[in-house]
Amino acid sequence: MRITIIGGAGHVGTYLVPMLVQAGHQVTNVTRGQSRPYLPHRAWDQVTQVTMNRAAPDFADSVAATTPDAVIDMICFTPAQHEALAQALRGRITHLIHIGTIWVHGRPGPSPTREEDPRQPFGDYGIQKSLLEDLILTEARKGGLPATVIRPGHIVGPGWVPLNPAGNFNPQVFRDIAAGRPLTLPNFGLETVHHVHAEDVAQAVLGALTHWSTAVGESFNAVSPAALNLRHYAEALYRHFGHEPALSFAPFETWAKSQSPEDAEATWEHIARSPCHAIDKARRLIGYQPRHTSLQAVIEALTALPGGL
Repeated sequence: MRITIIGGAGHVGTYLVPMLVQAGHQVTNVTRGQSRPYLPHRAWDQVTQVTMNRAAPDFADSVAATTPDAVIDMICFTPAQHEALAQALRGRITHLIHIGTIWVHGRPGPSPTREEDPRQPFGDYGIQKSLLEDLILTEARKGGLPATVIRPGHIVGPGWVPLNPAGNFNPQVFRDIAAGRPLTLPNFGLETVHHVHAEDVAQAVLGALTHWSTAVGESFNAVSPAALNLRHYAEALYRHFGHEPALSFAPFETWAKSQSPEDAEATWEHIARSPCHAIDKARRLIGYQPRHTSLQAVIEALTALPGGL
C-alpha cells in the first residue's frame, strides 16, 4: 500500500516506518522538518519526506495529494483538525488510523479498563481526544471514512526519559534509585501507571493495517501486558540497580510541597488517572502481542540515555 504518516519521525514512527518499509509498503512521512527518528535505520532512505505545517490552509489537501491508500495520523488533537483532514480523504483512502490515548478514560473505572468501559475524561487533552474518538469511530461504523483508533499508554523507548516511579519525568528520581538513595512517594505508592514501548505501539498500528476487517470502527488499547503501581515500580528499579528499596510515603499534599510545581502537577495528572488497561481485544482482533513489559521498556530507555543517568 501507499501509506502516508502525519508526524512519523517521533517516538512511534521511529519503529513504525521501518516496519512498514520492510513489509513492502511505500511510505510518505509528512513532517514539519523539526524531528528526526530516535534511532537510525536504512529504511528511512526509502521514505518520501514532505515538509508542511498542520496549520497551513492547504494542509489536508496536500496530504490527500500524496495519493495514499492509508493515512496514519500521529498528531491530531482536536475535532476541527480531524474534520479538515477527513473532508479531504473521504472516498479516497481505505483506512485512517488515529493515534489516541488511554487518557480518554480519565478517572479509572473497572480495572483493567477495557475499550468499551465508560469514560470519564478530564483535562483538555483527554476530553478533546475522547471527542475525537467518538467522532472518528461513529463515522466509521456508519460506513463513512474507514478508521481505527489506537490508544497508547505512557510511551517509552530509547532517546527520552520515561515516566518515573514518582509519576513525573524528573530524571533525578531515577538517579536517586540507581544510587540507592531514599525516595519518598506520594500517598502509599499504590496508584498505577501503564507504560508501553514505542515499538509495541508501532506493532499495534501494523496489526490494525493488516487486520482491516476487524479493525475498522474499533479502538484498541496499546499498552504493556500489565500496569505498575508506583511502589512496585520503584522497588523493582532499586533491585535492578543492586539496592534494597529505601522508600517512604507522604500524603500527596505534603509530598507536593517538596517538589517543583511542574513535577507535582505532572504527578497529580498521572495518579489522578491511575491507568490500568486491558489488551484482550487488541490481542484477539489485530494480533497484538507486546514484546516488552513496562519494566523492560523503562530499563531499556534508561540504559540508552546519552551519558547514562
